[in-house]
Amino acid sequence: MKIAISGLNATDNPAPALGVAKSLKGNELVGFSYDVNEPANYLDVFNKKYLMPFPTLGIEELIDRLKQIKPDLIIPCLDAELPLYIKYQDEFNKMGIKTFLPTLESFELRNKNKLAKLSDELNLNYPKTYEISSIKEITDLIRENKLEFPFMVKGNYYKAYKTTNIEEAIEHFYTISNEWGFPILLQKMVKGEEINLVGLGDGEGNLVGAVSIKKLTTTSLGKIWSGITIDNKKLLQTAKDFVKATNWKGPFELECMSDGEVVNMIEINPRFPAWVYFATEVGVNLPQMLVKLANGEKVEQNLDFEIGKMYVRFTDEVVVDFKEFINLMSKKEL
Repeated sequence: MKIAISGLNATDNPAPALGVAKSLKGNELVGFSYDVNEPANYLDVFNKKYLMPFPTLGIEELIDRLKQIKPDLIIPCLDAELPLYIKYQDEFNKMGIKTFLPTLESFELRNKNKLAKLSDELNLNYPKTYEISSIKEITDLIRENKLEFPFMVKGNYYKAYKTTNIEEAIEHFYTISNEWGFPILLQKMVKGEEINLVGLGDGEGNLVGAVSIKKLTTTSLGKIWSGITIDNKKLLQTAKDFVKATNWKGPFELECMSDGEVVNMIEINPRFPAWVYFATEVGVNLPQMLVKLANGEKVEQNLDFEIGKMYVRFTDEVVVDFKEFINLMSKKEL
């Protein structure tokens, strides 16, 4: 089976493709890349790599490219491309290309600017969050004592920065808005440990697999560098409730903060996280389960994994011929 996976970045802000690909060894794997400099373009994890048109170019450019590549299944792993893949998944199916994605309605329910409403419906705590589109709104919220430092400055789809003063807040406002547009979200900080869950919904309200972890160390961007598997019944129940309420179809990640008693919802990512291979290594191969579900096969629920297993990310180097870089840039495939 020819499986296409996107998200080939593997720097200190890693994308999920490598973890997904390592979980699917034995299949014909192709990588969808948006930049010749993405490190996974030059690794042997994929049988072939392709440069793809940016999602902003629209569906026609994407369909033309997919007709050339002819994958059997696509697992999109980047937030920016998901709306396009979700909106046109019926078109891909007519082309003989399978996906396993939520509906657009379900996808939008977990947008950051709508997460407060969803959290209320699920009886979850959610930090006070303000939706803004101007610098003046930041200063007004601070002056009115509705927001105090430190707080988080977030994009609706991507990026989040902790800010400790007004200068940082303004800088982060412009950084995110210039790259991702509006709205910008200002969110109160909550104390506690960061706990995450990666899961897979079957589209019929059932959680078919999940693994929970606690982050031990992170990069400057908040990405996990080391973590440990945990047993947190509240987090697992939250995942079950989310999947049931939204009929979620496909992978997702819950990002939460917990002080030991209260679990605060922070974000719900609509894709596999970069640490998904951790779940595979502890016995819950979610990408393989997704492939089976996409092929119409039955999958037994798997929520069992060993507690206390540690995950450690590390850097590595690879040396390749510069011709590979030139070929990928000129031929748009490698």
